[in-house]
Amino acid sequence: MLIVDDDVAVTDTFSRTLRLEGYEVWAALSADEGLSLAQTHQPHAIILDLRMPLTSGLQFLRAIRAIPSLTNVPVAIVTGDYYLDELQASEIQALGAELRYKPLWLEELVTLARDLLKGPSPPWSPPDS
Repeated sequence: MLIVDDDVAVTDTFSRTLRLEGYEVWAALSADEGLSLAQTHQPHAIILDLRMPLTSGLQFLRAIRAIPSLTNVPVAIVTGDYYLDELQASEIQALGAELRYKPLWLEELVTLARDLLKGPSPPWSPPDS
């Protein structure tokens, strides 16, 4: 499981909680660091923040979907933005990611992790060009 969030408190809390549940977890404080960890460790699922400096969660998701070995990794984007514009929300859905809203309670985090890992997600395929 890979956690990508620029808030160190969120990253630490999510990581500790999931490790206590028995998951192997890698954590990144930036999208660039997360991309590097994803390519190195090939996580079975990714939970990431939408709003991060420099590279957003949506940009990270686009990058993950462009890497053949990570194309079908289940992803959940977590955000405190309750009013996403429809274009963003549609793209997140089109790229095969779940959208969750903060605050994400620890029980919800554990359920989300289980849901992401419980089975193969439908393959995501890039739209025809």
